[in-house]
Amino acid sequence: MAKEPAKREIKQERAARTRVEILEAAITLFARRGFLATTMAELAKAIRMTPGALYWHFPTKEDLLLAAIDELHERYLKEFVDLLSEQRKLPAHEQLVRFMNRTAQFLRYHREYGIFFGMVAAESADSNERVAEALREKLNLYVHVLAGIIRYGQKKQEFRADLDPVQTAHGMMGSYIGLLTYQNLFRATVTYDPVLAALDKLLVTGFNPPKE
Repeated sequence: MAKEPAKREIKQERAARTRVEILEAAITLFARRGFLATTMAELAKAIRMTPGALYWHFPTKEDLLLAAIDELHERYLKEFVDLLSEQRKLPAHEQLVRFMNRTAQFLRYHREYGIFFGMVAAESADSNERVAEALREKLNLYVHVLAGIIRYGQKKQEFRADLDPVQTAHGMMGSYIGLLTYQNLFRATVTYDPVLAALDKLLVTGFNPPKE
């Protein structure tokens, strides 16, 4: 009788690994070609799977895309666990710099993740409200964290008071996603790190209170 639970556990582990492989391939293809231009047949081919097997895991391309959004969100949150806990006690300026550095590092090694969000956001804004809402829900969480840091900095008079925390946070998130997409277009002549360093410098200095 003990063999049946063991077999079931092995099957579950194999299904979980397959699901991750599917999501990884989907993220890469959606980042390169966009959601609308990528077919389930192409996704199945990329992971050496029959279309029927792929549809067993994800009944529709939209289901697959939503699962990919959730997966990336979870991976991103894992990178920020410490920043969202004990480091919240640091001065606002240091919290902001650490948030920016962690974001830059994460996107440096996972460029396709940022491009994925940019591509899917551009396509879904006017064509798929369900996907657009899923993206807004996830991105608003990061905006909430950034806005909280900005408010804290304003309260402590570390940051200028004439900035709207929420709008500023939206601008920062949009800058990171847009920068990756833009740099990818100019990748033959423009490299990621110098451009990002310039953006970060502008963002950080822009928070400084005006000199009297």
